[in-house]
Amino acid sequence: MFDPPRCPHTDCPAHHEPGGRFFRRHGAYWPKCRPTAVPRFLCLCCRRTFSRQTLRSDYHDHKPHLNQQVLSRLCSGSGLRQTARELGMAKRNLDLKARKIATHLEQLHHNLMAELSGDVSLAFDEMETFEGCRSTRPLTVPVLIEQESTFLIDARSAPIRPSGRMTPKRRRLIAEEERRNGRRRDGSRRACARVLATAAKRCAGATTVRFRSDYKTTYPKLLREAFGADRVRHLQVSSKLRRDHLNPLHRINLTLARMRDLLGRLHRRSWLVTKRGKYLDLYLMVLACYRNYHCVRFDGEKHSPAELLGFLPRRLTKGELLSWRQDWGPARSPHPLSPWLESVAEYQARTRRAGP
Repeated sequence: MFDPPRCPHTDCPAHHEPGGRFFRRHGAYWPKCRPTAVPRFLCLCCRRTFSRQTLRSDYHDHKPHLNQQVLSRLCSGSGLRQTARELGMAKRNLDLKARKIATHLEQLHHNLMAELSGDVSLAFDEMETFEGCRSTRPLTVPVLIEQESTFLIDARSAPIRPSGRMTPKRRRLIAEEERRNGRRRDGSRRACARVLATAAKRCAGATTVRFRSDYKTTYPKLLREAFGADRVRHLQVSSKLRRDHLNPLHRINLTLARMRDLLGRLHRRSWLVTKRGKYLDLYLMVLACYRNYHCVRFDGEKHSPAELLGFLPRRLTKGELLSWRQDWGPARSPHPLSPWLESVAEYQARTRRAGP
């Protein structure tokens, strides 16, 4: 029988400290989208009612049975329009559903990502894409992974100035863009700093941080600012080396290639254009969750990157990825694998104590 772990209303005392039996059963209702009844509850602290569905990530969703199919297509190179056609949805409705799923998975990723300790090995690189127009609005995407497991720690997009071959037509397009929106600023350094800051929070207990990157001149200073100069060991590799399995940057190069293959809007020649960089950031986190917690590291293996780092005891199914709400942070959001709906922090503490 289902028992709620806390009151879902954030201003209720039973949400932060649900001591004892804070609820009373309050009947049930039969939704059209589910084959069984959904139980309802009355909070004895705030006297408001809620249901089991209130704790789910698909709360207030239309057609929640399509969420797993949307996730599969988003991470298989398919575009939103084609996905909408195949699932029988309106394009606008799919936009909203996909953004809600992406926001939930971003929160899940940051909740489940535990601390890295000991001797940590990281790899870092940037790839280029665009928003709206390839000629005038390029983007850079810094990507950071854990070297051995290929766990994708963070990836963010940022605007950069147009570069490369300047034909007369392209110069006219850039001039028109600057008249409308002003000179495009280069946000590469700020985006790289944000990605490295995310990793630095997770590596607070690491004794040594081994870092691999190419020879971009801004990286050494950014590393010192994020991790400190004492524990960083920085290996810089020429980007002109042959990109095979012998290249020290092979794992990060493989990750970037996978991202371009699995996320349609990162294809080099595609109609699947990102209109705004902030939406690209959301879908990057969808791919991070899918690769980190659901897929195996390499074909033929049995464990996901999160398993190899000890973040989870097994791979998550797509249903578990999309199960319980994660917008309350690791201290209050239910862990997808907990049978008693412990919070992420409580589950990680219990399994860490029970581990070898």
